[in-house]
Amino acid sequence: MAKFISYNVNGIRAALTKDWCNWLKTVNPDVVCLQETKAQADQLDVSVFENLGYNTYWYSAEKKGYSSVAIFSKTKPDHVEYGCGNPLYDNEGRILRADFGDFSVLSCYFPSGSSGEERQDFKMGFLAYFQEYIDELKKTRKKILISGDVNICHEAIDIHNPVSNKNSSGFLPEERAWVTQFLKGGFIDTFRHLNKDTVKYSWWTYRFSARKKNLGWRIDYHLISDNLLPQLKSASILNEAEHSDHCPIVVEVDVKL
Repeated sequence: MAKFISYNVNGIRAALTKDWCNWLKTVNPDVVCLQETKAQADQLDVSVFENLGYNTYWYSAEKKGYSSVAIFSKTKPDHVEYGCGNPLYDNEGRILRADFGDFSVLSCYFPSGSSGEERQDFKMGFLAYFQEYIDELKKTRKKILISGDVNICHEAIDIHNPVSNKNSSGFLPEERAWVTQFLKGGFIDTFRHLNKDTVKYSWWTYRFSARKKNLGWRIDYHLISDNLLPQLKSASILNEAEHSDHCPIVVEVDVKL
């Protein structure tokens, strides 16, 4: 049994000032997929993670203090793939993959489109490319876990006010339709599969006391290829962890690392 955590930390250096390492030690996952680390590996003392038993892999944006993903793993992967092969997205440090035998885990940080039309177009382009990238990856990597911040709420249950947000980036009809077709292509939203009617969120704006009022969005996902469904054991959202405007999500899958 392996425990995977995905966490958009909104700056790993900021999270470390909020006792993040002690939290990680307590939760003790086998693999951690981080998004929005906003750091290059040489800007950190990685020994604090290594002392907890993790091998760490970092894929950072060219622009310092922006985007970036990482994977921490107690088992050393057979192979680590940095990026997705498209400079447009690789320059922003958005995809990192670790392979363990016939199983692969990806830490992914999908673009946000909330800053305006240009970035929304960029986001939609990324979604189209990501589908192609995964379709190609599935030819050689059959068992896949996609962990990360997708920046899309799929259904009305995933957002605190679906009516007023129907024209908001992250809940647009075309974004939601993309998630629907992606899942139909052979992936399972682990949290929703096991928690059909549970209302839980993974992100809250820092404004309007949103977290205190639980005015949130569920935009962070663990998506497994459907051939892993028999090995899916649990999926949950750890709302009590407060190191970021997101909270971590966890999934347990019966795979050997």
